[in-house]
Amino acid sequence: MALINHRAREIHFKIVYYGPGLGGKTTNLKHLHERLPPERRGRLISIATDHERTLFFDFLPIDLGQVAGLSTRFHLYTVPGQTYYRLSRRAVLQGLDGIVFVADSHPARERANRESLEDLATNLVTIGLSADQLRRLPRVMQYNKRDLPEAMPLASLSAALNLGRSPEFEAVASEGRGVNDCLRAICKAVLARLSEPAPPTGIAHGAISPTTQTAGASASPTHSAIHRT
Repeated sequence: MALINHRAREIHFKIVYYGPGLGGKTTNLKHLHERLPPERRGRLISIATDHERTLFFDFLPIDLGQVAGLSTRFHLYTVPGQTYYRLSRRAVLQGLDGIVFVADSHPARERANRESLEDLATNLVTIGLSADQLRRLPRVMQYNKRDLPEAMPLASLSAALNLGRSPEFEAVASEGRGVNDCLRAICKAVLARLSEPAPPTGIAHGAISPTTQTAGASASPTHSAIHRT
């Protein structure tokens, strides 16, 4: 969920890059971190596992404006893709505001793509998202490795993976192609989600109505004096 740092006059959003192992999630974040101006991005932090890493950093975009007079800061996370890191993926998903699903275009990874998407759906329910929250959760689909000669047709990938008709993009993350487009799309979707009217009962996921932050909401030191919305 969005967090408000009153001291820094910032509102913080968490975006998670999800997908099968070795599909390009880490490459996406590395490219973005390298291309962002140093004064606009935080340090790239890596939590190593035996086979893959969870990466995250935060950044202040310069072209997305303000929300209720607050600057926007986005925290980007990857998850370890191997099946035996399910608990790690579930932990990273806590408090998320948007998802970028990075699919591998190689035909041999078709099953891995589907299993990762199913794993995502299961984990989102497990962390407590309601049916309404799942429906309204901003998502972007990225079809990575489009430079492969044997890459699956886009129509096949879309039909198999993008049942919710989320915005979708071709990408070659190793070259940076499509990476910025995906980031821009998910950031705009998250901000648009924040402006949606509240449901009839309770407070909307994105409504700016701060309460006391719970412990462990984020791994970023910039979250002092921050409140959930």
